[in-house]
Amino acid sequence: MKIITLIFCMLLLLSCKSKKTIVKEVPKEKNMVVLMPDKINVIKKNRAYDLGKRLLETCNTSRFKAFNSIEATEKVIQNATPKKIAETCKKINQRNGKFLNLNLIDVTHDEFNDEYIFRYAIDYEKKLFKRELKVTVNADNKVSAIATKEIKPKPL
Repeated sequence: MKIITLIFCMLLLLSCKSKKTIVKEVPKEKNMVVLMPDKINVIKKNRAYDLGKRLLETCNTSRFKAFNSIEATEKVIQNATPKKIAETCKKINQRNGKFLNLNLIDVTHDEFNDEYIFRYAIDYEKKLFKRELKVTVNADNKVSAIATKEIKPKPL
């Protein structure tokens, strides 16, 4: 009986062994280069601005013109649903008011993935809370990511 109990305990211990996690290899030095806006391909610059502005103007008009496969990747198209945009706009409009314009802050080139990350300051009617828009354009001149976040003021 002791042998059966011992074997059962050993099996129980072996079955609880944690699984080995697979770590995706990240380059040791991520090659990120900040570029001057005038050094950027006009197509990439216009694509980032136009799609970012179109998305934010949806909060003012409540009409969203869906992205197509020429403008954005499939992932962005699937994530930019009218329902998700409406929920986000509701939160933003309550805190920030009406969307006015985008102002380019900087452009970063990720040389490893050949992507350009455009950072914009978003101008709203209410100046209490600052927001930022990041639009990532890939090598195919398609928007591969788009996100907005509130910028916390830096403590003095």
